[in-house]
Amino acid sequence: MGLKDYIFVTGASGIGKTTLANGLLEHYKTTCIEQNMIPEFISRDGVEPMTGELEELTCWENLVAMLKCFHKLGYKNIIASDIDDLRTADIPIVFKGSNYITIKLVSSDLEQIREQMKNRPNNGLIDYELQQKTNDKNLTREPLVNEVEIDVAGKTIEEVLKEAIEIIDTREPLLDYEYVKPPKELFYSWVFANGLR
Repeated sequence: MGLKDYIFVTGASGIGKTTLANGLLEHYKTTCIEQNMIPEFISRDGVEPMTGELEELTCWENLVAMLKCFHKLGYKNIIASDIDDLRTADIPIVFKGSNYITIKLVSSDLEQIREQMKNRPNNGLIDYELQQKTNDKNLTREPLVNEVEIDVAGKTIEEVLKEAIEIIDTREPLLDYEYVKPPKELFYSWVFANGLR
């Protein structure tokens, strides 16, 4: 089994990121961190209003700090999920030199992920328009450094998990590479910044 430092799981809302991350956690017996898993915060100084951009930045910086802390303590196959897609472009910059892989979940069958989203326990988060935009962008965007795409269309949860484990265990990531961050228009954002939603 080829141990990685980090495993990033990305994709549209309702596509199965959390399900895959939980399956990987069960398989690798390690740790899993989502971008929103940080203590409650309201403002930086008790006065300044919280903006979507600041909220996302705070979540991202805390995620990076937690991931690096676990790595420093010797953890391997550290799973990171539920990342704002715009931040996917930052992974090759922030984690260059690390043995990491990004699993990008896409679906060539939009109806399948709509059905999956409809059956989520927290059905208040249904936004089909955003889901379609996200999935469309992910389908057309070229893979980033150390990013591998899995099309979940027509596959069971077990089949997606098996495919992801095979990729993680056998793919040798690049550690040293040239990387130019792609234009932000190739990504979507959960915050209303830069017209990307």
